[in-house]
Amino acid sequence: MSHALKALNGLAEYCTAALDEHNCPSVSVAVVEHGEVLLAEAHGLADVTAARGATPETAYALASITKPLTATAICVAADEGLLDLDTPVPVSRDHGWPAPTVRQLLQHRGGFGAHYDFHYAAPGNGEQIDATPYAFLHRPPGTAFEYANLGYRALGHLLETATGQRLADFVRERVFEPLGLTALHMGPTYPGPAPRATRYTPDGRAYPPYCDTSHPGATLGWAPAAQLALFAQSYDRLLKPETTAAVREARPVNASVGYGLGWCLSRGAGPLVQSHGGGMGGTAAIVVTVPERRLSVSVLTNSTDKTARDLITHHILDALVPGFAPESISPFTDDPARPVNLPATDWRGSISTPEGDLPVSLIHFPEDDRVRLRLNGESAEAPASASQTYALQAAFPLQLPTADARINSPALSLHLHHDNGILRGVARAYKSGDTEGLLGNLLTHPCRLSPR
Repeated sequence: MSHALKALNGLAEYCTAALDEHNCPSVSVAVVEHGEVLLAEAHGLADVTAARGATPETAYALASITKPLTATAICVAADEGLLDLDTPVPVSRDHGWPAPTVRQLLQHRGGFGAHYDFHYAAPGNGEQIDATPYAFLHRPPGTAFEYANLGYRALGHLLETATGQRLADFVRERVFEPLGLTALHMGPTYPGPAPRATRYTPDGRAYPPYCDTSHPGATLGWAPAAQLALFAQSYDRLLKPETTAAVREARPVNASVGYGLGWCLSRGAGPLVQSHGGGMGGTAAIVVTVPERRLSVSVLTNSTDKTARDLITHHILDALVPGFAPESISPFTDDPARPVNLPATDWRGSISTPEGDLPVSLIHFPEDDRVRLRLNGESAEAPASASQTYALQAAFPLQLPTADARINSPALSLHLHHDNGILRGVARAYKSGDTEGLLGNLLTHPCRLSPR
């Protein structure tokens, strides 16, 4: 028995306890070292209604772990001369800034805002978001990091134009098949031959088997755990050495993690740790690799709640990677809230939407740090805060009166900077989780307010 397997004695019991405690239907885990699958096991139910158990062959939705799959395809195309990592990628509006490059989009530094949209009905049924009106820049490319599905949407379009193939077909033919990983898939549902895990809300309601989006290259991957772990330590076989090095050139996101070309990379002491997580409705997944040891771990679950995924991941890495720190795989930045400090209390302005500008007013009550927002004849109050990033943040139970927001974005949040007496930033139409219904859409709109 290998050292890795000895270190993981009792893993089955740990996984079962984590699933039970956090109401997670199932988990599939894999450990791969030097191209050999040392461990592949699954626990719980892949489908609760059918009482179908999860197996190591069960395919799970990957959510944002799709991004490294797409990034690898982009790098393969670059190595073949079909595109260049430093070529500008045209965007729909002239912002007065240079267009973002392929490299900047891969690094989430292209200037796009936060966005996601999900469509759970079969093709041709129900309402679906057209992301085109939201695919514009909010800042100069190459500046701040902002996790951007829209950047990977643009990359998917670029790859299709450069290759003359659908994104999913190119990824299958030029990434999955050369690596022998034929159970990996990109698309709105999993076609088999292995069974897929049904996705569930935290309170146990099943998601439909079909989920489409305008950003497939950011979101729509599927894999069994062992094949995902094999991909994470073998994708570089497809690339030139200099391209592999470029993948791992990461600009800082926080003190512990940077983001390269499609991967999170640890910073600081200890061996390099390369990782990517994924989360959306009914999905919480992660894959982690220590390249110098050629050790990879994948943990896939079929619940929106990430708690069981994180507990099991940390348990495995604690056993296998001496000195492992959870911060080395977390791209999130701690940005503590602080009191709002603005030069005025009464503000007027607008939110720009695809249907035109909407007038809004905002009143700040400094005595208890609350704000009142008035929009479309309705108003709501909410707590407000500031942070190192924003001069004012608040979330309201108000819906933007646009056709897109009415689909599945019933709330509104403001994230504003103070710049020369003006509040500038974004208003995001969104839905908070899936404790009711299914996970909704997040739509970002420019917002500008001036003192009254």
